[in-house]
Amino acid sequence: MSGRSQFALFKQRRFMPFFMTMGLGAFNDNVIKNALAAMLVFEATRMGGLNTDQLVNLSALLFILPFFLFSALFGQFADKFEKSVQIRRVKLLEVAIMLLATIGFYFGSIPTLLGVLFLLGLQSTIFGPIKYGILPQVLEEHELVGGNALVEMGTFVAILLGTIAGPQLAGIEVSWPYWVCVTGLGIALLGYWYSRRIPQAAAADPELNISWNIPRETLRNLKFLNQNNTVLNSVLGISWFWFFGTIFLVQVPSFSQNVLGGDENLMSALLGLFIIGISTGSLLCEKLSGGQVEIGLVPLGAFGLTAFGIDLYFASPATPGVDVSAMQFFSTPGSLRIAIDLVLIGVFGGFYTVPLYALVQSRSHPNHRSRVIAGLNILNALFMVVASLMAMLVLGSAGLSIPQLFLLTAILNAIVAIYIFTLVPEFLMRFLVWLLIHLFYRVRVRGADHIPRDGPVILACNHVSFVDPLILGGMVRRPVRFVMYYKIFKIPVLNFIFRTSKAIPIAGRKEDPECLENAFQRIHEVLADGDVLGIFPEGAITRDGEVAAFKPGIDKIITEQPVPVVPMALCNLWGSLFSRRDKLYKRRPYKLWAKIELRIGPAIPPEEVTAERLREEVLRLRGEDR
Repeated sequence: MSGRSQFALFKQRRFMPFFMTMGLGAFNDNVIKNALAAMLVFEATRMGGLNTDQLVNLSALLFILPFFLFSALFGQFADKFEKSVQIRRVKLLEVAIMLLATIGFYFGSIPTLLGVLFLLGLQSTIFGPIKYGILPQVLEEHELVGGNALVEMGTFVAILLGTIAGPQLAGIEVSWPYWVCVTGLGIALLGYWYSRRIPQAAAADPELNISWNIPRETLRNLKFLNQNNTVLNSVLGISWFWFFGTIFLVQVPSFSQNVLGGDENLMSALLGLFIIGISTGSLLCEKLSGGQVEIGLVPLGAFGLTAFGIDLYFASPATPGVDVSAMQFFSTPGSLRIAIDLVLIGVFGGFYTVPLYALVQSRSHPNHRSRVIAGLNILNALFMVVASLMAMLVLGSAGLSIPQLFLLTAILNAIVAIYIFTLVPEFLMRFLVWLLIHLFYRVRVRGADHIPRDGPVILACNHVSFVDPLILGGMVRRPVRFVMYYKIFKIPVLNFIFRTSKAIPIAGRKEDPECLENAFQRIHEVLADGDVLGIFPEGAITRDGEVAAFKPGIDKIITEQPVPVVPMALCNLWGSLFSRRDKLYKRRPYKLWAKIELRIGPAIPPEEVTAERLREEVLRLRGEDR
């Protein structure tokens, strides 16, 4: 694991110009969107008596629609052409859109401004596959979570600033909102300036033939998602989050006026709280995941979204105030609870999305990664369109209030989460592993780069505690199939985790010869498939803290399938809660949160592997640290 902070990327030309280009574009989108939202909500008399709640959702629908219509086309462009040139062209398009927005605001033309929203959505449709497709090209694997966290944080901070600036600029007492337009044009030009400093990012598939048949290509992009179940499930999870987020985020302007009785400043403050939360949650992902893609945070995020979404319903007042300023609102009883709910919905949203985005990028094939992102955008758009339509129906025909809509969405989130985690128990398994590691241990990893990024390999480690497979599985970047003693495999609760991670139970020949035979058959299959096999060559958990003699099974495996073996040592784990040093009632509390290390040595070529040599390497790595 790298010891460098994710913020070190800001010093890198491969990241910083792209980050600024992306952030300035997100800021501009939201200046225009929220200036128009403020006009729709707070100047309703000019709208001819139209339902402002429905107009706000119509605006969101128009912004989303291009994602659904054109993602498949521009996903191909992102894979076929060099990405820095495409980004510069997108920024020039943004300048043209800002000029059209100026015309719309000058004449007060709502149809023109709604058209601008559609074009801003088109610009984002073009940029999206490039944005998420370029990150795995310019970042190392261990930087991917941190880079995604910074991008998510930057996006939402830009949304926050644009959300605040849009209504404020639109509210300045002038003959027409030209400050909105001056700001939009200035930011678009600055974004273009930064885009010219983005280094080249090679085309992923320059031989690709562009298909202009959008419906057929849309179906093809969706098929790309189905090539990898992990990618497909991650994409569905991200799309559901955008359904959830659309419901909550789009209603904030109406929630601030029609439920809380507030003004434009309160609307900006509430949106700010939500966005501060999601930015914080995104950044915390790097810390909580230890620099690797940790999908165990996803169930934690889902739980928080439901819990605090439901609480927001109960925290909302039954009757709104009248002309309440932001300062007046935050001085009233119950306001702090609403503020905390919005912040924590954002925080848990960050826990939910950042690992999923990183997982999609890391598991997608490089040649069509941008088209996978385009497929993701298509599904995101579909879910967001459905969310906007549902909100319009619920608030219109069904006659429910905005807090009731929040409650309904939070309950739906719980149902979807339960379904997903039942269908794909790996998410829940990883959450239990992450929880176990972070509740009981503080783990430091040294030498992670010694594990090959692909191809078959065996990881061999000393055996100190009942939870060694969980610690190793949580710290190693590649999925590991562990071979473990069948009685440990059957331990309640842990058995769910071991089964879900497809661990291989093994027994001695005298105990269960059939189990032993099945284990070697599955070991052969794991290595033949090019996967990672994890073994504990001692064959049992240490009872004295020392490394016992290694069993000859490793020699048999290597003879049949010569693959490299990586020696590993768990250190400072002896005496912790799940080791066998003391009986449970004698174990000292301070050992519950023991600082432990996983030390990983260079791979041993198969022709040099023996049980004795492997034990010597593990002892060398461990040293005196039991």
